[in-house]
Amino acid sequence: MDPMTVMWISLVGIGMMVLSALMITFARAKTKGFLRGALSLLAFGLLVVGFMLGVFSIIV
Repeated sequence: MDPMTVMWISLVGIGMMVLSALMITFARAKTKGFLRGALSLLAFGLLVVGFMLGVFSIIV
């Protein structure tokens, strides 16, 4: 892979982790019940995918 593609993959991973942090903060502060659990689960999924993209950009 060329370096620019690796850079974009890394930036997408970072963006997903930032979005995950904002979502979990919003979910814990402003929501209750099922919506809170659903947002937290979605945020966790984004965090895991963002982490995997970050690791992928380091390995490649």
